[in-house]
Amino acid sequence: MSPSRRTVVGGLLAVPALALLTPQARAQAGAVRPAAASRPMTIPALQEWSEGPGCYRFTGRSRVVVDSRYSSRLATTAEVFAEDLSQLLGRSVGRVTARAPRPGDLFLTLGSTDKRLSAYTLKVGTSVTIRGAADDGVFYGTRSLLQLLKQSTTIPGGTAHDWAAYPERGLMVDVGRKYFTVGWLKQHIKDLSYAKLNHLHLHLSDNLGFRVESERHPKAVSAQHYTKDEIRDLIAYAAKHHITVVPEIDAPGHMNPFLDVYTDLQLVDSDGKASNFRIDLTKQGAYDLVRDLIEEYVPLFPGPYWHIGADEYMINTDYAKFPQLLDYAREHYGPDATAADTYYGFINWANGVVKGLGKTTRMWNDGIKPADGTVKVDSDIIVEYWYDLHGSLPPAQLIERGHTIMNSSWTPTYYVLYNGGGARPDSKWMYETWNPDVFEKIPVDVKGHNRGSVLHVWCDHPNAEWEDDTAAGIHAPLRALAQQTWGSPRLVGSYAEFATLITAVGRAPGGPNETKAVNLALNKPATASSTETPDFPASKAVDGLRNTRWASAYTDPQWLQIDLGTSQRVNRIRLRWETAYAKAFQIQLSDDATNWTTLYSTTNATGGAQEFTDLNGQGRYLRIHCTQRATGYGNSLWEVEAYA
Repeated sequence: MSPSRRTVVGGLLAVPALALLTPQARAQAGAVRPAAASRPMTIPALQEWSEGPGCYRFTGRSRVVVDSRYSSRLATTAEVFAEDLSQLLGRSVGRVTARAPRPGDLFLTLGSTDKRLSAYTLKVGTSVTIRGAADDGVFYGTRSLLQLLKQSTTIPGGTAHDWAAYPERGLMVDVGRKYFTVGWLKQHIKDLSYAKLNHLHLHLSDNLGFRVESERHPKAVSAQHYTKDEIRDLIAYAAKHHITVVPEIDAPGHMNPFLDVYTDLQLVDSDGKASNFRIDLTKQGAYDLVRDLIEEYVPLFPGPYWHIGADEYMINTDYAKFPQLLDYAREHYGPDATAADTYYGFINWANGVVKGLGKTTRMWNDGIKPADGTVKVDSDIIVEYWYDLHGSLPPAQLIERGHTIMNSSWTPTYYVLYNGGGARPDSKWMYETWNPDVFEKIPVDVKGHNRGSVLHVWCDHPNAEWEDDTAAGIHAPLRALAQQTWGSPRLVGSYAEFATLITAVGRAPGGPNETKAVNLALNKPATASSTETPDFPASKAVDGLRNTRWASAYTDPQWLQIDLGTSQRVNRIRLRWETAYAKAFQIQLSDDATNWTTLYSTTNATGGAQEFTDLNGQGRYLRIHCTQRATGYGNSLWEVEAYA
């Protein structure tokens, strides 16, 4: 695997927190404004809180009340809030319109003169009033109130003034390489909004897949994909929760799904080797294809942005390997042009297509380099800075060129699915030290040109973990990111203390499950017919760790056996194979470890992460009986999970 942005994993520098903060960021992170100890526990923390008399009590008669003067403008926010409260409390919560609240009510209104980003006022007394200058402020006020009511139906009296420091805060998901179900995406829309995060970036294509139904290019679409109706439904659901969906179809690199179909558009190097990774920008068909994709999908995504990708076009190679790119550049951009100008010219051409359809273009930063080319990338493109790859232009110089930027630094925002491990955000460093004006450990004077930051889920090895593994893995980092991008004074100084807040606030009602089903095999005694070496014993397949495994000897048959302790009803089994997997195997149960009942059998397995449901078996001992290896190596399992 190339050392691309999706696989780079490195250590963190020990940098004092205050050294990383500009004066603006110090204020936003709470290093200048001391945090008030009495502020209610929310994530992100409230910007300001002043204590008041009495308290509020939510009762069976409490209602969500919308100010009748603004009922049409606040109708959706009130609907979502009432639904969330009903789900939280397990009973229906009424929603009405009125001019004023009565004791116990939750009153939503407009009329604030606070023009700060997403600002609102939360006033707690015998009733609660949320007042914003616009609907988004009122919505974020309901998120704070929902978190407080999740902790207690009694809230101390007081008044909060709250607003966001950065306009973009959220999550990017690489659905191009790993299909995440619509249900998973909807749960995370709920969870993002719960923490006042407002962007969902969908990386729809990459080397392993393209995930959206297409009438124009159906052969390029992966078997597991989203229909256009599913995308419309997802976008409507996101809009209700004040989430902007940002679509990305990556070009001119990472185009394997398309170039596997249109092989004549593959870029050929000077040795005659064709690449299904890069499209040949000297061919008109390349521009026709990319225009076709933009024109087909821009109408599907009503948000303001279209992400063209534009990353890693020359990863692990250089322009000199492709002399046709230099010839094309000099023909179109003059005798002093370089091969890189063909790439830059493509970016500006794509930007023109996107702008012509009424959208703003976004791209990754790594291809923009100061020494390359005579063509300058259009300054109205938003550049998402993730890494200095082979001398990419740094954030400060991108700003000098007129770009608005976003902080996508792989430290600390990258969560990478990778066999044997992967990048994991350092939530402690993110919470205690980092802020969105720190790009790769370097503070930048952004001069108001930084859109914010999102957490990035990259799926280099899509079968390295399950959806719910990813949900659990990004739970805490998303909370740290929510705090730092909202920019309020932190309630507590250390991440260890912040972790207790994460537990107290929990997840959104209807969001990802806060508790997973019990894995009956976890840390149970395990034996095997053989192990490759003492480093790969049977116990490693039930230890709950993603980077340890059982590996057998290089012969058939082999088996792994787990003692569940007592006779258990087993309905669902998960197997996560390493590259060396069994082509033929059986899942079996027994009460005496001698007489086995086969619940599942296959002779043409394909490895990876497999899940088997509706097995309906019972026994004390679980056995994975491998009868034929798929490779020249043994059988190797990262993990075996069993559920009732």
